[in-house]
Amino acid sequence: MQDFKDKAGIVTGAASGIGAAVARELVAQGGRVVIADFDEDAARALSDELGAQSTAVFRLDVADPAANEALVAFTLGSFDRLDFAVNNAGIGAPAAKLADIPLNSWSRVIDVDLNSVFYAMKYQIPAMTARGGAIVNMASILGAVGWAGSTAYVTAKHALLGMTKVAALDYADAGVRINAVGPGFVSTPALEKNMTEQAIAELAGKHALGRLARPEEIAAVTAFLLSDRASFVTGTYYPVDGGYLAV
Repeated sequence: MQDFKDKAGIVTGAASGIGAAVARELVAQGGRVVIADFDEDAARALSDELGAQSTAVFRLDVADPAANEALVAFTLGSFDRLDFAVNNAGIGAPAAKLADIPLNSWSRVIDVDLNSVFYAMKYQIPAMTARGGAIVNMASILGAVGWAGSTAYVTAKHALLGMTKVAALDYADAGVRINAVGPGFVSTPALEKNMTEQAIAELAGKHALGRLARPEEIAAVTAFLLSDRASFVTGTYYPVDGGYLAV
């Protein structure tokens, strides 16, 4: 498939994990991608893998509004168009009950996981309205349910779904489609590094399919939502969760 031939766009948090899988999928389908990430070295390594003709690299602090504006300008300067964007970058925080969360930890998670998506769309959408476009905001199953000890993350992901829906309504007449994807727990090097085998097995058991997701499975649904094959899909939340929410 070449769903993204002659199209170009942005993936944030693209240097590893889900973001890297999304970038690979989009390039494989003919797209050109700005690999935007705080880890510039890892972003350049992925760009080298995918090829300089199909990628560009931008060092991005997603919590900085000016950096998001500069990213859109960089994308237009690099590829002369912005057809799609995947707002994927995010962080978690150490588990803590609400009253025990340090204020700076709360602010950082909300800035990176929620405010950053507002900044991103604020500058992405005007660049798309001339010819239309598609945006996917990376939420989580924790945008639909709670998880003890994760107040800031769960709050950010719930709010992200509301922002996605309103933005989709606001810009439907401009031809910009905006959706959210909600991954279940995903097998990534970071998760495997920070959890024991027993903890990973217990986490996998919370999914009806009895395993964690692969990043490529999240990327496949994300690419579909960005493509013209999803031309009648906007304002929606797509869990890719192995049945987690059905258990």
